Amino acid sequence: MKSFRLDVDYDYDFDLYGVVSSSKEHTLAWALNKSFRLRLIKQADLCIDFLNKGRLVISNYLHSAEHGSLRLLRNRSVGLSTLPSPFLVPDIKEYDYVIQVSGSLDTFQQGLLQQLHAVPLVQYVRSFDPASLRYRENLLF
Repeated sequence: MKSFRLDVDYDYDFDLYGVVSSSKEHTLAWALNKSFRLRLIKQADLCIDFLNKGRLVISNYLHSAEHGSLRLLRNRSVGLSTLPSPFLVPDIKEYDYVIQVSGSLDTFQQGLLQQLHAVPLVQYVRSFDPASLRYRENLLF
């Protein structure tokens, strides 16, 4: 019997930033709202079930605009997890949060790294190319 393999190429059309911050997610969301005049709203937690391995529960904040969106995601699972590596993106497990910018939000495209460094609760921030990450499929939802 012939077997076929399905190869799917996803389009990672978003900007990705890793953020190091020791603050709680609601406090960081409030600081980003204040600094950037956003409206990050708490959404239902993202639940990712891995076959025979366990569940990953990720805290999720969303700012929706007409031409794009911004998500603040906690990189580590909220509750207890049976996974050996309970991170949304294990490639960048040193970062506490992930910011995902989709679409054309003009406010965030120019100098976002410098603006994020100016937020008092942000200790460090770095930009990542989603296509270079091994676990980039975890960011598609």
